Amino acid sequence: MPEMRAIEITKPGGPEVLKPTTRPRPEPLAGQVVIKVAYAGVNRPDALQRAGNYAPPPDASDLPGLEASGEVVAVAEGVAWPKPGDQVCALLPGGGYAEYVATPAAHCLPVPEGMSLKQAACLPETYFTVWSNVFMRGGLKAGERFLIHGGSSGIGTTAIQLAKLFGARTFATAGTADKCQTCLDLGAERAINYREEDFTKVLKTEGGADLILDMVGGDYIPRNVSAMAMEGRYVFIAFLGGPKAELNFAQVMMKRLTITGSTLRPQSDAAKAAIAAELKTHVWPLLAAGRLAPVMDSEFALDDAASAHARMEGGDHIGKIVLKV
Repeated sequence: MPEMRAIEITKPGGPEVLKPTTRPRPEPLAGQVVIKVAYAGVNRPDALQRAGNYAPPPDASDLPGLEASGEVVAVAEGVAWPKPGDQVCALLPGGGYAEYVATPAAHCLPVPEGMSLKQAACLPETYFTVWSNVFMRGGLKAGERFLIHGGSSGIGTTAIQLAKLFGARTFATAGTADKCQTCLDLGAERAINYREEDFTKVLKTEGGADLILDMVGGDYIPRNVSAMAMEGRYVFIAFLGGPKAELNFAQVMMKRLTITGSTLRPQSDAAKAAIAAELKTHVWPLLAAGRLAPVMDSEFALDDAASAHARMEGGDHIGKIVLKV
């Protein structure tokens, strides 16, 4: 069986546990395609998996990497699209830090017209997460006040742009003047430096948040509830500040709030295919028209994945980090 280069997690730990290896090249199972990877996106769940805190699903590769771009080189029988030779970007069950990866055909999307493979590798994990949580789960509508924590992250920069295009009033938190300026440049009405200003007071002055996208959790949870408007929705996607907090639920009742959240990777293939179909209809034309684009931070060689993780966990990055395969 032909072999390929890949990056494996040798044991749970810091970035240094990511090491080059060789693995058998994957073959497409029913409904799948195999992509020759050009670029792989680097995301927080990769770091959680590396640290031993986010096990891959039972049928997924143990290699990290949840999104990639490249050329389709093999398809299972009965797959109508994509075809061998097509350039795609794709949401992956794992295995993106490698020269080849298998994924369901229904989780692939065409590389948007005019966009490079490097940019396209930054789309799937982020856009699937933002679209499903902000629009499908969170129900964001034009004119609503939307608070995004981590506004300069890959998720944050995507959420700001999409919310702006769909007519919402966006507010974002970030930790430096440069990161706040990035949020403003992307279309945020207000960028709040959380080291200098209380986002709760800012939102209350504006009438409260109709929707909050939170990747922080921890002590932000009661503050977010306090910052929300009547009938507001609160969506969790991560817990960088921890998953636990003490909360007075009387506020939830009095304001008639909805609290929800999701993780993407454990969802069914059908659920992810439904998100992909919505993205192709509602978002891909905007990308092709140049009305939004991923914010890029840095590029590392595949063998230097450890440095890419160190960059991400250092917290200085703005936008997306990619591995060139």
